[in-house]
Amino acid sequence: MSKIKAEYIWMDGHEPTQKLRSKTKVFDGPLNSLNDLPIWGFDGSSTNQAAGDDSDCMLQPVCYVPDPIRGGDDVLVMCEVMNADGSVHSTNTRAHLRKVDEKFKEQESWFGIEQEYTFFQGRVPLGWPEGGYPAPQGPFYCGVGADEVYGRDIVEEHLELCLDAGLEISGINAEVMPGQWEYQVGPLGPLNVADQLWISRWLLYRIAEDYGVSATLHPKPVKGDWNGAGAHTNFSTKSMRNKGGIKVIEDACESLGKKHEAHIALYGAHNEERLTGLHETCSIKDFRYGVSDRGASIRIPMATANDGKGYLEDRRPSANMDPYEVCAILIETTCG
Repeated sequence: MSKIKAEYIWMDGHEPTQKLRSKTKVFDGPLNSLNDLPIWGFDGSSTNQAAGDDSDCMLQPVCYVPDPIRGGDDVLVMCEVMNADGSVHSTNTRAHLRKVDEKFKEQESWFGIEQEYTFFQGRVPLGWPEGGYPAPQGPFYCGVGADEVYGRDIVEEHLELCLDAGLEISGINAEVMPGQWEYQVGPLGPLNVADQLWISRWLLYRIAEDYGVSATLHPKPVKGDWNGAGAHTNFSTKSMRNKGGIKVIEDACESLGKKHEAHIALYGAHNEERLTGLHETCSIKDFRYGVSDRGASIRIPMATANDGKGYLEDRRPSANMDPYEVCAILIETTCG
């Protein structure tokens, strides 16, 4: 009987931004369905999820994909954290999205998330001179050449591994600040897009290890006249995608404006450092939407305006946002 190595991945209780944790379980195959993956325990006192005198927490597998690093029959397993009695742990944000998705299932929500991130080597962004700065922003976005692009080998390997894992990666590109990159996940339903984003983040961190590089999702990794890092979230419902959907999108934008502060509270820590009104952002204190406006809170793409239907782009979420929370509140605000 073959042995299977399953990498159990979960979100910890670190504040203000949860981190990813993982550990490997070895068990006898075959693995034919999610039900074949056993529930597993871990020490919650070491992840800020339990007290030392009552430290056991449970990992409930919720989806798995082929492990593109180990290969063979090995898998990566995304888990929800549960209390020892099987109830939902307070750090488990996926459980709420499950309920929201079920409640508004007839809306058929789709999401596409643009994940920006920045490579660091030690305390310096990858490719930056030690103790100094590169040339001003301008030539680096979608650039080519060793003097403009840093970390492409890591990015290409990450892309291939995500595709080998069956993740719905739809593109990659170098970003505006040198050492900064982006990939896109989706379009997918809310649970799938959020699960896949977390798994893709785990793969990014894991591959960067091999290169002695770290990947950060901090929304403003370098202070000053440099672009921050976001996770622009493209969102639509069935009625937005159908004929006349532009009116539904405009109504959704009005609803989003009324709940701006509630959204900002869930859109990532330190986001005020990024949402300044500069560097393709709208100020965190303001809300506005517009066609093709990358300085707006919500951008309505040109194609959507021209077609009279499509999707909206929420430009407020920061790179370190939790997609479970972002997807849930977007659905609740626009569909409720």
